[in-house]
Amino acid sequence: MATNKPVGDNARKGAVRDRDQVYNPKNETWTKRNGDGKFIDQKSKKNEPFKGVRKIK
Repeated sequence: MATNKPVGDNARKGAVRDRDQVYNPKNETWTKRNGDGKFIDQKSKKNEPFKGVRKIK
């Protein structure tokens, strides 16, 4: 399981499991999916992927 300690160092220890992210070139955002393939979150800032989440091409 991923943890965010110590607080304030802007780093994650480990990877987020059972999640991945895909890039949508149409609106230039990253979208996060859970293990079932359902979309759960979309990044509001453009061209910045989620931290600690595996990327799928």
